[in-house]
Amino acid sequence: MSAETSQASLHAAWTDMIDALTRARDAVDSAELHAPPVTAAGLADGYGYLLGFVFSGIERAFGENPDFPYFRRAIQPLDKATIDNADALYLSAPIDGAQSYRVTGRFVGPKPPQYLIFEAHTDYAGDTGGLAELMPGGRVVTGALDTADLAVGEDGRFEILLGPRRPGEHTGNFIATRTPDGTATARFLIARILFHDWEHEMSPDLHIVQIGKQGAQPEPADPAVVAQNMRRLGTIVENQMRFWNEFYDVVLEAHGDKNGDGFTLMPRNSLNEPALANLAMGGGQSTNVYCGGVYDLRADEALLVEVVVPVPPAYMGFHLSNLWGESLDYANHACSLNGFQSEPDADARIRYVIADTDPGVPNWLDTAGRLGGFLTLRWTYCDPPSELPKASAVKVPLASVRQHLPADTRTVSVEERRRQISVRQEHVQRRYRQY
Repeated sequence: MSAETSQASLHAAWTDMIDALTRARDAVDSAELHAPPVTAAGLADGYGYLLGFVFSGIERAFGENPDFPYFRRAIQPLDKATIDNADALYLSAPIDGAQSYRVTGRFVGPKPPQYLIFEAHTDYAGDTGGLAELMPGGRVVTGALDTADLAVGEDGRFEILLGPRRPGEHTGNFIATRTPDGTATARFLIARILFHDWEHEMSPDLHIVQIGKQGAQPEPADPAVVAQNMRRLGTIVENQMRFWNEFYDVVLEAHGDKNGDGFTLMPRNSLNEPALANLAMGGGQSTNVYCGGVYDLRADEALLVEVVVPVPPAYMGFHLSNLWGESLDYANHACSLNGFQSEPDADARIRYVIADTDPGVPNWLDTAGRLGGFLTLRWTYCDPPSELPKASAVKVPLASVRQHLPADTRTVSVEERRRQISVRQEHVQRRYRQY
């Protein structure tokens, strides 16, 4: 391809990419594209949310190569989405499910993470831009491996083989990248690393390689590849914006009743019934039980949430997100609490207070200046529990919060709250360090 032809080709691809990004921008404030109700705070969050998809889209479009994969951060502070879990390090690596891969890892530091799961997915959630991917067969997990079954050496090291089928002689850790009937083949390996003790738990070292490609080198990008990547970047951003907007509005009914049945799946200032993860509800982590709602408070109001967990989970977390599905600023605010961080009462129930002003109680979830957003409870079970957790919510005046809590609920001082935030800040810097 001549320089002149390359120039024209790349310019055309750039124009197509910008056009797609402009259409993605429309999803920030278009009711037809299922945007949240327009508010000043919502628009500020919405533009940051859009640019987060641009941020990750560049790496995806230009860096996803199943012949030479690596684990990238699928969610991070500059790119939050999908009602993400503040306790989770989300990682993604592109794979070709017809090939075989080796993942090597090592747990380091004083404590390993509370929970770890790898899942091989046929598709990346939201990439299609439409809800059809939630239909049966639309997005398939071909294989998974979690903490319960991961064999780890005494030195903290482990190895996982990925492939279409397990070799006859292989007895170690394995994840299938093709369904037994051969109808679905994985294209992404997704890892979720869940933390409980933010002060002491550390991320593992992880490495992935396609077997047979060790020491090989990819071809340098030519103009045709770069043009293709630019167009893919635009498509990723546009489709992600469209899919999640529609999912929150139509499936979760976050902005009001959409099907006319008089109810919303994510009730306002209340919670739906806990349920096992399923594709029709967006998928999520395959070993999770989910429960959620939408909070909508004034500055002088609080939401009290009471949780009963009859079967102890491997992990538990309660998280606040804005209406774009971005977790709130969990480094600088206590807008999430997990099973390690939460304090149960004498009756074993956990009572949370959601408010924008600190009520001085242990289980305060800070709305961080966002008086409306998503409530999400997650419980992880390596095996389905015999009984699901229960959760309920009631809105009360902020001034009367303590009247609705046990009499022995202790008071959290300003100094203790600052220490709590300091631990969070250090952990988030460590989790997402750039060096």
